[in-house]
Amino acid sequence: MSTHSKKIRCCNTVGVKIGVLALQGNVSEHIGAFERALKCMGREDQSSVSPIKRPAELEGCDALAIPGGESTTISRLIEKNHLHEHICTFSGGIFATCAGMILMATNVDDPRVRPLGLIDMTVDRNAFGRQKESFEADLPIHGLDGGPFHAIFIRAPVATHAGNGVTVLSRIPQGIVAVEQGMHMALAFHPELCGDLRLHERFLKNLAI
Repeated sequence: MSTHSKKIRCCNTVGVKIGVLALQGNVSEHIGAFERALKCMGREDQSSVSPIKRPAELEGCDALAIPGGESTTISRLIEKNHLHEHICTFSGGIFATCAGMILMATNVDDPRVRPLGLIDMTVDRNAFGRQKESFEADLPIHGLDGGPFHAIFIRAPVATHAGNGVTVLSRIPQGIVAVEQGMHMALAFHPELCGDLRLHERFLKNLAI
């Protein structure tokens, strides 16, 4: 059996260790969403979802979620907790939402954010203005079965450019709001708040473990 075949088989049968960056933002919502997704996939007994605050806690993780929150604050705390290089060299998949999408970019329109550079894209950090400009929308997601995804946007970013190797999953008139690159997924909205686990499950199925 080829190495690729072994990875696919293992991904369907073994547990995963998921970390959620717990420096600021809606951490508990991400933990709960991944726990529910693992249960729906029949993998909850073999898997774990844990908060991550220090480099040592990232070791052994198969995936990392970077939640929404305040991107400048999260960026500063990543530096303070000596996590920047550890995340940049992380071998697993990263599931990033809202502020997390900003941090994953190669280019960000705010010098206060030190991007991780893990997805080749340029991001407009505050594309929709203040909190009162938050909104919800039903989005078609490329390759996602089951109809549109009900997305919740809260002071959301958009990607204004996606490079080679980046798959654009969804866009709205203001810009790109969902992308994949390799095992990484970045979303401008908050799937952990809507109860629809399809994107969490898609991300988990794409992990090469």
